[in-house]
Amino acid sequence: MGLRFIFMLTRNDKTVEDAEQHLKTALAAGVHHIGFKDVGLPFDRLRELNAAIKAGGATSYLEVVTLDKGSEVASAKAAVEIGVDILLGGTNVNAVLPVLAGKGIQYYPFPGRIEGHPSVLAGSIDEIVDSAVELAAREGVHGLDLLAYRSAENVTGLMAAVCTAVDKPVIMAGSIGSRERIARVRRSGAAGFTIGTAALEGNYPADSPELEAQLRSIQRDVAGVNNHLSPNTTKNLDKAFASFSETWSPHIAGQVNNMAIKLAKFEGSFVWHHHEVEDELFLVHKGRLLMKFRDRDEIVEQGEFIVVPHGVEHCPVALTDPCEVVLLEPLATVNTGNAVDDRRVTELPYI
Repeated sequence: MGLRFIFMLTRNDKTVEDAEQHLKTALAAGVHHIGFKDVGLPFDRLRELNAAIKAGGATSYLEVVTLDKGSEVASAKAAVEIGVDILLGGTNVNAVLPVLAGKGIQYYPFPGRIEGHPSVLAGSIDEIVDSAVELAAREGVHGLDLLAYRSAENVTGLMAAVCTAVDKPVIMAGSIGSRERIARVRRSGAAGFTIGTAALEGNYPADSPELEAQLRSIQRDVAGVNNHLSPNTTKNLDKAFASFSETWSPHIAGQVNNMAIKLAKFEGSFVWHHHEVEDELFLVHKGRLLMKFRDRDEIVEQGEFIVVPHGVEHCPVALTDPCEVVLLEPLATVNTGNAVDDRRVTELPYI
């Protein structure tokens, strides 16, 4: 699983007044993890906001920023009533755990000493790591919410130290506003990170300060650091077939897992053969193909395909010269199968 991007409907540690509108933008942009804080909006609106997040198919997060025990317990009870998926933050673990017990909510408290509002992470790296280890060992704690970029310590070292010390997922929070910082979070071994203010204020590097552009830029950068960007572009079959003239010599045009997309031009009749373990799909792009079997002949017209199961003897014959055929078969499939023929090809060129 790659690094998780959690979009927070918050600015300066408060849920924003226009959270509902921003939520629509986020869901339309395909954001799958969306959260809010326990301050900024009344309880009824937070409940409606959570329902809308989950109705949109996203995972919901409530982050606790209040520091006193009474308020934090109240926020945990609100999380239960609201029905959020994950409760982030907070420091009063002993008081919160009984509230969440058996409620199906994952709990990621803050390690270290949290001070002020907006919150900052105080203490040395060793102190924060010790706190993280103690918290992660608690039953009912599913992960940690580390305010890494709110620390005065070496942030890169802090993130790596905490992720190395605990065996539960760590979410990084606080002022992550660039691809460089996202990459650092990824390299630290973190499970995810939060961005709120940077996107809502249009400060994330993007084509536009508009929220949609901000979110798409963040998602593109996350996909990049996760190595989830596709190098593939469209291929035109007419142009691809026009790039070679050899017949009965497949060219590789693409690959889907261990299946190759091969292009071949057929002319005249091929050799009778079969493949021991590979099935083959023949799709006629241009022309007409006759597929001979021992019990019958099948004519495959342009735009049609036929699947030849492994072990079945067959002999392709081009009824038009040449006949352009798209083959879908394992990459290692040899065109002549079990037969000995001068047209056997084992090293296929790519196009």
